[in-house]
Amino acid sequence: MYPIKKALFVGLPLLVFCFLNTGRALAEIKKDMTFTLASADFNHQSEIPQLFTCDGDNISPELHWSGIPPLTKSLALIVDDTDAPDPAKPKLIWVHWLLYNIPPYNTELSRGITAGNLPVGTLQGKNDWKIIGYRGPCPPIGKHRYFFKLYALDIELPNLQSPNKTQLENVIAGHVIGQAALIATFKRH
Repeated sequence: MYPIKKALFVGLPLLVFCFLNTGRALAEIKKDMTFTLASADFNHQSEIPQLFTCDGDNISPELHWSGIPPLTKSLALIVDDTDAPDPAKPKLIWVHWLLYNIPPYNTELSRGITAGNLPVGTLQGKNDWKIIGYRGPCPPIGKHRYFFKLYALDIELPNLQSPNKTQLENVIAGHVIGQAALIATFKRH
């Protein structure tokens, strides 16, 4: 019985050491592969330029991302305003843009992208104007926040026939393996 106790005494610290070092190594890998979303057109938590709003050309900003989780099969993008209609008394979330089935090998959406030049396979949903495509910030009062949320999914979705945000969120529930966000603000002058 003594050799077994001795083996456990010697082996247990070695096992703990290996486990802790594996955890550290995985944490370093995870840190290097952080899923991020950014734009060349504005910084996180800064004002979105007028060009991308209803007071400008109402075109979509450039978006790019990195650190997509390894098992990603598709990406979905939801852009919404959580301060509608009045940031002092928000009553609803207003959706500006819905995209899904963005291929995982794709790492950007160019400025002013339209349905005709979306990445192959990418589909769109309806925004809260009940139309397909991007509609920029157009707050009736005050300074609003606009959330650009990119979801990494472990599935490719079927054609959902122009879903609204609730329908898209219901379908992706349980399939999100990563999320990146970018926030912009805008106040009409």
